[in-house]
Amino acid sequence: MNFKHCLQLLVFVLMLSCKSYKRSFEFVVLPDTQAYVEEFPEIYYKQMEWIADNKDRFSLVIHEGDITQNNSQKEWEIAIKGFEMLNGKVPYSFCLGNHDMGSEPNKFADVRNTTMANSFFDLNELKNNSNIIASFPENKVDNLCSEFDLSGEKWLVFSLEFGPRNKTIDWVEDIISLYPDHKIIINTHAYLYEDSTLHDGEDWWQPQAYGVGKDTGDDAVNNGKQLWEKLVSKHKNILMVFSGHVLKSGVGRLVSEGKHGNKVYQMLANYQKGVDRSENGGNGFLRIVKVNTTNKTISVTTYSPWLDQFKKDPEHEFVFKNVKF
Repeated sequence: MNFKHCLQLLVFVLMLSCKSYKRSFEFVVLPDTQAYVEEFPEIYYKQMEWIADNKDRFSLVIHEGDITQNNSQKEWEIAIKGFEMLNGKVPYSFCLGNHDMGSEPNKFADVRNTTMANSFFDLNELKNNSNIIASFPENKVDNLCSEFDLSGEKWLVFSLEFGPRNKTIDWVEDIISLYPDHKIIINTHAYLYEDSTLHDGEDWWQPQAYGVGKDTGDDAVNNGKQLWEKLVSKHKNILMVFSGHVLKSGVGRLVSEGKHGNKVYQMLANYQKGVDRSENGGNGFLRIVKVNTTNKTISVTTYSPWLDQFKKDPEHEFVFKNVKF
């Protein structure tokens, strides 16, 4: 084989290698940080610092809500300082949990008042840092839609308010209709139980159990089962759903078949204070999700930058195989 042929072969191999590399990406799912901003800010800052230090590794960050514990000025100052570590390094999306809204601190979702969150997050700055293409209500951060080019394909990430309202679902559906070929990730605070079933009924995990749950009509809230029936199951391009909120073991996962025969991978992750065997507000554990469209897998690991440790048991480290992207 002459030099020219060797060079051509080398170029071909490099092209294949680059193509294979581009067929996978990683992102971070950040579970409820409320106990950190209330009691252990150093752990929260370590999480954000570690993500920023790995900016070339991660494509985005998804925060599952309950950013704060008491929706207070002091806690939002800490929370924003953490997000600012990611600015210009790793795009991020977040949803607001029941602890991030209310008429005043310590009034959790008694009314859908998100004034505090909206006073700290500047939507224009978020658009510069987080690939946001739409928000709802307009000019508010209550519900966000971001667009990403990942593994050579277009993705949408929706981060939806605690107890997404009927009109919020309508907003999501309108956007999906404009991007029928985009793959979609849904992030919302309350959706899945620790027994890997969808929220249903009127127990205290449900948005219906809070003050916001008394609203009706377009403002009526939706729990996990309702969100599945009204939104998630209806669209063949919705691939993953992430949520937090629930205590007990704080983890669960469910694979369901949508109306088009597609599978949807739904995951609960929560390590906060009150979760079984939790220490220091959760000890900084977060989820690392790797999508590999060549191997047709979604891999999940659970890691703490604070402890520099992984959780290795099966509920914290697992792989979904034969995923149809």
